[in-house]
Amino acid sequence: MNSKHIDLLDFSELPAPVYFRYADFNSHEYASAHRHPWGTLEYSANGVLHMEIGSSRFMSPPQYAVWVPPQIEHSFYSNQPINYRAVCLAPALCHELPKQACTLAISDILKAILKDFAARDVKIPEQETDQRLAQVLVDQLQQAPIHQCYLPYASSPGLLGILEALQVEPGDNRPLSAWAEQIHVSERTLARQFVRELGMSFGEWRQRLRFLAAIEALDSHRSIQEIAFDMGYSTGSAFIAMFQRQAGCTPEQYRRSHLSGRKL
Repeated sequence: MNSKHIDLLDFSELPAPVYFRYADFNSHEYASAHRHPWGTLEYSANGVLHMEIGSSRFMSPPQYAVWVPPQIEHSFYSNQPINYRAVCLAPALCHELPKQACTLAISDILKAILKDFAARDVKIPEQETDQRLAQVLVDQLQQAPIHQCYLPYASSPGLLGILEALQVEPGDNRPLSAWAEQIHVSERTLARQFVRELGMSFGEWRQRLRFLAAIEALDSHRSIQEIAFDMGYSTGSAFIAMFQRQAGCTPEQYRRSHLSGRKL
């Protein structure tokens, strides 16, 4: 399937200290590797954001956003349709934000401001009330909890091979012991490697992967039950419980808000 290139902002500097950008991207749209002098919060209101920043991969669901500091090279790809939102910040406003690319947990207040600005197509906050909201948004960003990456990747070949195999088949239910045998290490060694390199257990990483894969699958016409089986769950209720813990809503609620919110 052909991919479509996304046009980048052609400013040499931002037209305002805080500048907002909105777009509805279809499947298989991309922005090639680029950098700019401002910092950018990259956010998907619906769908999963896929980015490469330096040598790291980032996949971010709607409860999180990816922070890209000024002058850091990054690229972007949409596996599925997404409601894209970006907040571009002049360098002077980036001093209190992380110096490295990372995932930020997005507050309900921040999401509400982005949704309101997108609905009104506010690119530059000019009205006094909008300027105050933009300042609240910057304050919220500076306080946002940092996650190095929602779904981190490994650098060691053995572990990376496991992660890539799981990404191809998120429903693979093989236990950690089977993966350890495949790369000729003990189960305990592999468990320690997950925590050391990824900052989380094998089970947590696989669950996050399944959640991201489920978000993309919900954009199809498959039933919730079918998606649950595809994600390796033996019952729909177990899948729904996992999704609700991660998203704060059921898969069906997410699907309805996703489809109705496409143009918001």
